[in-house]
Amino acid sequence: MRKGRLITRLTPATCEEIQTRMLEVCQKIAEDHGLVIEGAGWRGTDTGFSFEPVFRVSIPAPDGTAFNLEKDRFEFLAEHFGLAPSDFGREFRTGSERFRITGIDPKRPRYPISAERIPDRRGFKFAAENVAMLLQAKENKPGGCHVVCIYTR
Repeated sequence: MRKGRLITRLTPATCEEIQTRMLEVCQKIAEDHGLVIEGAGWRGTDTGFSFEPVFRVSIPAPDGTAFNLEKDRFEFLAEHFGLAPSDFGREFRTGSERFRITGIDPKRPRYPISAERIPDRRGFKFAAENVAMLLQAKENKPGGCHVVCIYTR
């Protein structure tokens, strides 16, 4: 039995809408068990036919918010890599693409910074020096930075 409109192609807007509705239903289930749920959007569309909703279910922190290990690890290690703890979640631009910082992995010394491309949330790895430079340039330049840097998947 179908209750909504028939979707024949998954666009970014459609993925966002479906993920939001799924999160609302999952929130009710998590609350029944004393847990909290935190949505992290969705990852990549496979040519418009599939996507992966992303959310984290956890035991609540003392203040009632969801515990985010990636954010805590980033805040702890950021200064070691030339970034500020508050840089987690910040956006930067390289060439014509926009990225959001999502984590840090010290086991990848060459490309320790994890970021997702804004339109499709595909994950990429960056050198810490490049990210620091792009964030600094964004602060100093009203239109953002248009320097191209090297990144890997």
